[in-house]
Amino acid sequence: MQHRLLAAVLGAALVGTVACAAGDSSRTNGIGNAALTIYHADDDALFSGDAQGALDSGRAVVHEQRGVDVQSGRHTLRVGGLPANVQPEAVTVDLGKGVDVLGRRIVLARGNADSALSGHVGEHVVVTGSSGQTIAEGELLGADGSGLTVRGANGGVIVVHDYATVSLPPDAVGGGSALLDVDAKSSGTFDAKLTYSTSGIGWRAAYDAVLASGTACRMQFDPQASIANRSGRDYERATVKLVAGQPNLANGRVRAFANKGVLAAAAAPMPRQGTLGDYRSYTLPGAVDLPDGTVTLTPLYAASELDCTRQYLLEAGNVWQPPKPLLDANYNNDNYQDQPIASTLSFVAPQALPAGTLRAFTVDRDGASELLGEGQIPDTPAGQRASVTLGESFDLRASRERTAFTVDKSSHTMDEAFRVTLDNGGDTARTVTVREHPGRWSEWTLSSSSVKPDKQTPDTLEFAVNVPARGKATLDYKVRYTWLAKDE
Repeated sequence: MQHRLLAAVLGAALVGTVACAAGDSSRTNGIGNAALTIYHADDDALFSGDAQGALDSGRAVVHEQRGVDVQSGRHTLRVGGLPANVQPEAVTVDLGKGVDVLGRRIVLARGNADSALSGHVGEHVVVTGSSGQTIAEGELLGADGSGLTVRGANGGVIVVHDYATVSLPPDAVGGGSALLDVDAKSSGTFDAKLTYSTSGIGWRAAYDAVLASGTACRMQFDPQASIANRSGRDYERATVKLVAGQPNLANGRVRAFANKGVLAAAAAPMPRQGTLGDYRSYTLPGAVDLPDGTVTLTPLYAASELDCTRQYLLEAGNVWQPPKPLLDANYNNDNYQDQPIASTLSFVAPQALPAGTLRAFTVDRDGASELLGEGQIPDTPAGQRASVTLGESFDLRASRERTAFTVDKSSHTMDEAFRVTLDNGGDTARTVTVREHPGRWSEWTLSSSSVKPDKQTPDTLEFAVNVPARGKATLDYKVRYTWLAKDE
């Protein structure tokens, strides 16, 4: 692009307007270590590279300590370094005694690449051309896709359309800004306490489960916290608190896996657990760097070995209660052929498990850890069972047919029978859980079955059916419904 310069010295009226909006040369000395309270989020875009720039998902509350240079008297003070998606109404600045804050305005950073400098409005800049010559120097008043506006030392305003580089102060922080109308009793450096809420930051749990070889189900369980920062600002050496739960707020990819082998004897520091109202919190040990545009993984609990249960599940129907007996012969006539059977993994939560994705791995014959499947775990209290559907078994198939159906209205009875045939094409015998939901009426009994049920509740029947390797097995069962005349 050919670089061209358009400079204009504007009148006193325009200079006064700009000065009111941008303030004077008072600015922050720098950003101290931030303390972030990050809330649970499960927006895949936040944790992937598909979307560009800052995102309006996730939520964090940020507390920062700033050293701020303040002049005596009444003037406008700029506090910069706010993220692109800061919530303007949730920004507060406390300068302590000696400085009264009379009003505040939030200048939001622009999101496109042409206006990346908009977060440095109010700072001293040096603008150079393509051959290295200085085009403009002074206070940056504005920056957008059409160019830069700079106020020089003589008070004149220069508008630059084309430029090569812009030099910023060493302590420039960028991002959005809080412009504070202050009245200070004296000049000096004050400790400012800055608190704000921003989107573009969130966390969720990431669980690795490495299944041991053999017939018994054992797994190495590694819970981690996955923290995404797409806020438009870096946070260095931050204190981080993660909040698990689902507070009301106004507003699957496979990652690389390394075989961790035997658990290390010396455990790294783990997050400190606590409660935050109705929710659970995890304060990470030590300082954490959260650069913009990154996803950071950090341990949530120490890795451990757990007992688990592998289950192959075939489920027909769902849980519900009809308002009256369903006598239509076509209802629940869900015959099917060669239906896949779900492969599931379940275990008892050793600790409170925040919602997240569990990825199950197994070690193949060549020693490589391979993915078996992944699924979502909801918020699960300690001691409760968590279950994940990993996928569909390649070797197992099922067929189902209704073998009998009769209704006797005079005696208020109805009989229904089914046959479920299970095929196993693999070299290992499997036990398949067949889960049925008698749903024609709330009052029913199991009249007969070729396999004794493992579980029977008011709305569910479960049968554990053993299917031999390269063979098949059959389940036959019959249900009788009864009702009163007033129920019809």
